[in-house]
Amino acid sequence: MPPEQPQNTQKRDLLLEIQAKSQKKWKDEKVFESDAPTDVVSTPENKFYGNFPYPYMNGLLHLGHAFSLSKLEFAAAYSRMQGKHTLFPFAFHCTGMPIKAAADKLNRECEKFGCPPQFPAPEDVAPKEEAPKAEDGKDPTKFKGKKTKAVAKSGTEVYQWNILKSSGIDEAELPKFRDSVHWLRFFPPIGKEDVNLMGCGVDWRRSFITTDLNPYYDSFVRWQLNTMYTQKKCVKDKRFSVYSAVDGQPCADHDRATGEGVLPQDYTLIKMEALELPGKLAALEGKKVYLCAATLRPETMIGQTNYWILPDGDYGAYQMIDDEVFIVAARAARNLSFQDKTEVFGEAVCLLELKGSDMIGLPVKSPTAIYERIYGLPMLTILMNKGTGIVTSVPSDAPDDYMAMQDLKNKEPMRKKFGVEDSWIMPFVPQEIINIPEFGNICAEKVCVDLKIQSQNDRAKLDEAKHRTYLKGFTEGVMIAGPYKGLPVKEAKPKLREEMVAAKQAVIYSEPEKPVMSRSGDECVVALTNQWYLTYGEEEWLAECRKCLSKMNCYSDETRKAFEQALGWLQQWAVSRSFGLGTKLPFDPEYVIESLSDSTIYMAYYTIAHILQEGDMYSDIPGAHPIDPKLMTHEVYDYIFLDKAKPANHGLDEAKLALMKREFNFWYPFDLRVSGKDLIQNHLSFSMYTHTAIFEEKHWPRGFRCNGHLMLNGEKMSKSTGNFKTLRQAIGEYSSDAMRIALADAGDGLEDANFVEKTADANILRLNKEMIWIEEVLAPSAGLREGPPSTFADRVFLAEMKMAVSVTEQFYNAFNFRDALKSCWFDLQGARDTYRFSCGAHGMNKGLVEYYVELQTLMMTPIAPHTMQHIWNVLLKREGNIVLEKFPTVDVTPEDSNLQNAGRHMQKMETPRKPKKGQPAEVAGKVASAVLFIKPQFDGWHKTCLDVLAAKFDSAARTFAPDTDAAVLTALSEDETAKANVQGGEKMLKKLAMPFVKFTKDKALSIGPHVLQERLPFDELAVFRENADLMKTALGLESLTAFLTTDAEAKAAPASVGMDAALPGNPARFLELEVKQDKAQVEASISELEKDPNVQKYLKLVEDLKKLQTS
Repeated sequence: MPPEQPQNTQKRDLLLEIQAKSQKKWKDEKVFESDAPTDVVSTPENKFYGNFPYPYMNGLLHLGHAFSLSKLEFAAAYSRMQGKHTLFPFAFHCTGMPIKAAADKLNRECEKFGCPPQFPAPEDVAPKEEAPKAEDGKDPTKFKGKKTKAVAKSGTEVYQWNILKSSGIDEAELPKFRDSVHWLRFFPPIGKEDVNLMGCGVDWRRSFITTDLNPYYDSFVRWQLNTMYTQKKCVKDKRFSVYSAVDGQPCADHDRATGEGVLPQDYTLIKMEALELPGKLAALEGKKVYLCAATLRPETMIGQTNYWILPDGDYGAYQMIDDEVFIVAARAARNLSFQDKTEVFGEAVCLLELKGSDMIGLPVKSPTAIYERIYGLPMLTILMNKGTGIVTSVPSDAPDDYMAMQDLKNKEPMRKKFGVEDSWIMPFVPQEIINIPEFGNICAEKVCVDLKIQSQNDRAKLDEAKHRTYLKGFTEGVMIAGPYKGLPVKEAKPKLREEMVAAKQAVIYSEPEKPVMSRSGDECVVALTNQWYLTYGEEEWLAECRKCLSKMNCYSDETRKAFEQALGWLQQWAVSRSFGLGTKLPFDPEYVIESLSDSTIYMAYYTIAHILQEGDMYSDIPGAHPIDPKLMTHEVYDYIFLDKAKPANHGLDEAKLALMKREFNFWYPFDLRVSGKDLIQNHLSFSMYTHTAIFEEKHWPRGFRCNGHLMLNGEKMSKSTGNFKTLRQAIGEYSSDAMRIALADAGDGLEDANFVEKTADANILRLNKEMIWIEEVLAPSAGLREGPPSTFADRVFLAEMKMAVSVTEQFYNAFNFRDALKSCWFDLQGARDTYRFSCGAHGMNKGLVEYYVELQTLMMTPIAPHTMQHIWNVLLKREGNIVLEKFPTVDVTPEDSNLQNAGRHMQKMETPRKPKKGQPAEVAGKVASAVLFIKPQFDGWHKTCLDVLAAKFDSAARTFAPDTDAAVLTALSEDETAKANVQGGEKMLKKLAMPFVKFTKDKALSIGPHVLQERLPFDELAVFRENADLMKTALGLESLTAFLTTDAEAKAAPASVGMDAALPGNPARFLELEVKQDKAQVEASISELEKDPNVQKYLKLVEDLKKLQTS
């Protein structure tokens, strides 16, 4: 293969050069620093405060961060151009376990393998790729290491040392990361540089890091938790929490490597007493031995007929408190040991290792079962990583149990295979315990028969059976057996559970809903821990949150529904940790506040951070700033944020205290918080809870806008596979503006978006091409037409520009940036190109071209500010910062819409029709002349349809009534004239009409109600006549004529027989071909025809006729 040629980067480098100049100008002129005005009361109309979840500083910012961040950047930039006071702050999150766990892991590696560590070679790995080298002076923000999946799985980056090294950090620097504080010093400044390189309009005076390293923010978080403590919303109790045994404390979402959002799942653990201890179990003789099964349905245990066991499953007999022995799977025993069920917290002592086969046929007594003695039976589908590995069997109400029992009863070979005696299963039948409407007293049998389920292996049908019966059984079922006979199941269930636990027939057991891995590398359990909780889910507090949500702009129905769901299930949240980075609880300093709980209302801190920290994100040097952090007491924060009385002897400068209060009152509440959708379930919902608890309603959040994750080239971003790109890497490869356009084009909404590298590359070319065109067209030698707009093309182009401004403004207001980009960049350039073509020899109008450049430059500024700054200053020769210019405003009239429609209609007429799929082209050859038949208005069944559509259309809501189609069909049925004029009668009429109805409805929803009128909003014939010469030139015609279908001369025109096909906006056309064939072609064609047998017969007949005529 020839050597790879170096890539030409001149166009990219020009954009980077423009980028650097623009950013320097903005920084020097401090254009993004925003202070609350002294004489203005804030309203949503005159101020915009937006923020973004501060990123966690255990690594470099990447394209995923940039995608969410870009939504806020575009919104803030647009608001700034609307003339609003705009605040966009940014900070860095360092609280919690991820940094501490990574530093500790690196420290352990160095202690074990040396420093630098000499790791053992991995076994059975794919061919190694050369490890990336951190060269002296190399940019540490460059992510390296394009690895195959095989190499990724081989373990080359399982070590923390390698993870850091792969980020491009100099190996000599790596030992410093053994100290968690070094992470706080290293990554935030790089994060700031990267956000600046992106061109974000951040007020960096307000930046900070979290944890008690920053004494100002530390005081703010202590005030926040103390306020919630005094409101009794932070309480200490013993509760179930997802827990890391390695860390020795609860493992919150941000402390997890996997399993974010996973909660504890509570079960009732049924204690089934072993009635015999045969075989291997004899070693437990003299002990109280229980086989324990975890169930979510304790009310059904009355109908238990057996229990299921996995024959090859690994079980154990574990010593519990009260001298009891539980037979369960090891994973369940481990969870139980953290739930006060063993003598030593976290230690499960195994007395005897067992296989499931050891328990097959073992008789037990289940506490509430009708059958006094039941047996263990084999089931091969039991999961050992869920529950205890022992499963209760209630075949009356569980379809799986019913089919498994039927299989075992009906298949003697299966019973023999596992040594199942008939007496263990054949006498047992499903018991009537619950009546469920539609399913009777034994619902499992009924639903299995209805669905024709043949065996326990019919997974899809069994899942459907469960879906049909379980929820209905709980919500509508009635107990028909047991002590609560006659009581609804939903009332009997908690009573039976409480009674069984009180009688020591069962215990409460909990485990993670799904596997959770901590960042320290251990699989988490559920532990019963005594700690501090925030009482999320409390009834009155939840009502306040729902009130807040109802008034908040969520920007999509999907986001609102996601919040409603999150608020519905969110319960008490463990706020405290034993160790880690962060702030200590003010009322119990033994504990540290976990990372999600110190990041719920810091948006309020942004409003005063610049006064306290003066742009120093750390502020950890005593005496470096005028305000002593110790003076920021709870009472001072109460005065600033809660409008309580000013504390006496506060010790602060009165002017600075007044300034802090003014800043908060002007900027709060924030107008927008942008985030990935994954934070709805925790951080964003926590933020809503905390705001409603602490602040007055007038300071509650106004808007949350959530987006999906970002894929890279259609695949999930992943460091391990190499499909990953840091923010700085992307900017270096494409420039900030080309990257930003690709981010805007990647998508909006909750669905996952896609950053396409080819699109970013294409943006480099498009930006350069546009700058070159602008420079050429604005040059004195461009030869543009002077004077006011005068031609039809001029008027259409002006209308297109005005409509583009109006539509783009609507999209920006709705924060639909992809559509805004399409409107003001792609579509507007398309309109420009059409105008340039339409002007022909007359040339473009100079004033319109300059207006186009100005409008596009202003509208594109939120998305590509660096290039637009260059065009504004250098090419348009305008002064100032374009980011501070006003967004263009236009007065769109109905005439503009009419002109736009007329222009697009002409463009359509100038373009030859494409044949439908499977049909030949309309003409085969060059068209010499054309006749158009233009219909001035709809009539007949078309008019009938339009009248109904107009009556059923809500112009304000831009929606059609639900019964619109039915009303159209009714009207057509009653239109006798229309039925008579359509061959095929009413059936064919409806077949013709409904596609027209659908097409017209879609257009009305898209562009407005004018499409429902009988006539077009412009004179189609006049537009044609004004542009006839242009159309002749564009289509290369010798002649072009047009008639109205209502004119007498139209009916006399050649080919008028086809004019009935004409509709308003879609003329019928007759095309005459120009035939050009030389003599040789003609002779060859005749020669071919003469060979045809049918032609030969015809020619012979002609000869015979001639002879007959002669005779």
